[in-house]
Amino acid sequence: MIYLKTDEEIELMREANQLVGKTLAEVGKHVAPGVSTLQLDKIAEEFIRDHGAVPAFLGYGGFPNSICASVNEQVVHGIPSSSKILNEGDIISVDCGTILNGYVGDSAYTFCVGEVDPKVKDLLKTTKESLYLGIQAAVEGKRIGDISNAVQTYCESHNYSVVRELVGHGIGKRMHEEPEVPNYGRRGCGPLLKSGMCICIEPMINMGSKNVVFERDGWTVRTKDRKCSAHFEHCIAIRPDGPQILSSFDFIEEVLGSNAI
Repeated sequence: MIYLKTDEEIELMREANQLVGKTLAEVGKHVAPGVSTLQLDKIAEEFIRDHGAVPAFLGYGGFPNSICASVNEQVVHGIPSSSKILNEGDIISVDCGTILNGYVGDSAYTFCVGEVDPKVKDLLKTTKESLYLGIQAAVEGKRIGDISNAVQTYCESHNYSVVRELVGHGIGKRMHEEPEVPNYGRRGCGPLLKSGMCICIEPMINMGSKNVVFERDGWTVRTKDRKCSAHFEHCIAIRPDGPQILSSFDFIEEVLGSNAI
């Protein structure tokens, strides 16, 4: 069942999502060669708790940490580790969630670690651009497939591939609600977009093949060909006057300056 949110609920969700944006910005301050992904996780958890919220990912389905930290060929759900040290030229997708006042916020951003290969930067740029094209298609009266198709056609036109096994999702008092929001599909298909729907759009785009492997840790997903993957995510609300982005990259881009994607 798809739950439509009231204006008051959407404002509460905005607060939870704005905190996610601020948390990602705090993490972004520390993304650098020599830093472990576990260090980043501890920074995120402390920041979330200091702001009166709870990490949404910690313990969710048994996940052991507060952020997903996915490096290079890892698509999503990378488990932070003291042994996973960032190196110059890496990329790292940080996916983060908060629970604040009973509602969940969820967003992700892929950071560059130092100087990154221009071809990899292009992957990140295209993935982020596809996210906003998906959001532009999230108009009341259209369908989920319009979002999906916007992401897919843009990324494939740049010769990148779209992961099939993982999708965006509805969100509210629970992290994952209906409907699913794939990053591929046909226009005019799928659930109807209605005012009050809150969804997470999250392109997961690979430099090489679309095929992925699920690692033995039960969480980490990586590209089969071990080429880089990028991931950006916003939480939005469908409104009569157009889509509203509840999360934010503004705090991240303020921290990163010219190094922002």
